[in-house]
Amino acid sequence: MQVNPLFLLPDFGLILFGTWLERRAKLGADFWKGAEKLVYYVLFPLLLFRSINTAHFSLGAASLFAAAGLTGFVASITLSFLGRPLLRPPPKVFASIVQTGFRYNSYVGLALVSTLFGPPGVALFALLLALCVPVANLFAVYALSRQRETNFGRELLTNPLIIATLSGLVSNLLGIKLWLPLATVVERMGNASLALGLLCIGAGLTFRAVDTNRWVLGYYTALKLGVMPLLMLAASHLFSVGRLELQVLILFASLPTAPSAYILATRMGGVGPPVAFLISLQTLLAMLTMPFWIAWVIG
Repeated sequence: MQVNPLFLLPDFGLILFGTWLERRAKLGADFWKGAEKLVYYVLFPLLLFRSINTAHFSLGAASLFAAAGLTGFVASITLSFLGRPLLRPPPKVFASIVQTGFRYNSYVGLALVSTLFGPPGVALFALLLALCVPVANLFAVYALSRQRETNFGRELLTNPLIIATLSGLVSNLLGIKLWLPLATVVERMGNASLALGLLCIGAGLTFRAVDTNRWVLGYYTALKLGVMPLLMLAASHLFSVGRLELQVLILFASLPTAPSAYILATRMGGVGPPVAFLISLQTLLAMLTMPFWIAWVIG
């Protein structure tokens, strides 16, 4: 399968269009906050649920895929936490930005995997999210909870992405399918999350000056966009996954960090500006790095 990297342009074009809308259309901060909440709490969870509920999994292939995905993901988390003894950032800064080394932008990922691989790829990606969302939130919340007293168990149990993915997986295994008219409504609402989510990412891009060591910022950017795909490639070979599974894993690993990392950091008393800077920097750099990774494993 030959893939033209220009397939990425529509999705990253929506991000840039969102940036333009935020600065020129003057829709207001309340509009974007409301749109983000709609995507995060309603539209995106419906897309995840629908994708995994209707997926057809091969137990053997899925288990190897899951093992490879978790192995590469945990390896990236380990290197993220090693940033503290290696670079010695201020504790509060470390607690806030460590998540940017392993969290991923699900909106961009689902938009791209849907374009490149269709329903089979979306189903695999949704399964990967079902495994990695709880793990990512566990370690991100753990790092921040060390700086502030909080109940991270409640944070995990009430996460809408976790609820949606696990509900989709359980219903799939039990053979429970939605009534067709309801399934159509859920599908259309879920699809709306892709464009709106990308616009919200663009609206949130910021490059305001941050008072954080450049080596620290560079470490987490290089880890997320360069090292994590290599770790996932090694894990894929270790578990001998199939071609489509390999492609989905590398695309997942090459994603920039999640915009929700900023929300989590500020909500739990962390330091917001360096997180916002890393989200913006990684998103723009990913426009250059992702075509490379995709062309390598797909082209």
